[in-house]
Amino acid sequence: MPSFASRIQGPVAVIGDVHGQVEKLDIILSRLRRTPDFSRRWVVFIGDVVDRGTDPKGAIDRLLALQREHPQTTAISGNHELAMAGALGLIPTPSYADWPVQWVQQYGVESTFASYDAPLGDLAALKSKLSAEHVSYLTETPWVVEHPQAIFVHAGLDPNQPLDLQLRILRQRDFTLNRPPWLCSKTFVDSGVPDDCRAMVVSGHVPVEEVIYRPNRLLIDTTGGHSGDLSCVLLPELVVISSGNVPPQPLVAPEPDRPWWKFW
Repeated sequence: MPSFASRIQGPVAVIGDVHGQVEKLDIILSRLRRTPDFSRRWVVFIGDVVDRGTDPKGAIDRLLALQREHPQTTAISGNHELAMAGALGLIPTPSYADWPVQWVQQYGVESTFASYDAPLGDLAALKSKLSAEHVSYLTETPWVVEHPQAIFVHAGLDPNQPLDLQLRILRQRDFTLNRPPWLCSKTFVDSGVPDDCRAMVVSGHVPVEEVIYRPNRLLIDTTGGHSGDLSCVLLPELVVISSGNVPPQPLVAPEPDRPWWKFW
């Protein structure tokens, strides 16, 4: 069964919201494998591997295959994984969350059902199609991956709550919460980080036209599962690998006179 690390260190390649876009993911992984230090680099999936794109099942298969090939691979849960797991009864959720209705009606699930060869909306049939590895992916991925210099969390952090408090909740994965904001909120994309946070907060969730790099903030969902090129950011180099027909691009520091990234 797969195991998903929640504490890592060393160089990282963080991949934006895949949303079933296996063709774009295959390009990213091919380019990653050709980087000279791939063997010692962590690969982190920022969440939302399922729904919307052409082959959500295939996207999970790619992630798990990469983990078998390259054990320094981990992932965090996005709101789409949470909704799918809740809808299928794989995790405990409050009844008022109503994930079965919300997920089927609001999350672009047509391709997810099709990729598992299950009738659209038939949750029992879809659940029966899931392998043990896919159940493990949907239920055991952490809500946060921590690095000495970075915090990887799907939607971001609340700038008005102490970091330690948020990390405690994220580590515990409190499934009693209705739409936990660190997976579901769209407001964190425009906000800063808690005053006591000294790490770079890396998130996806809200689509942006290109990777956005701000002081202590990195936004990497460049497709939303609809259009655009999938992005992967190498850290500490701050270089973007794209699924498009462009060479790797360095990110420009928002405050070049105040370097923040010291990996070693």
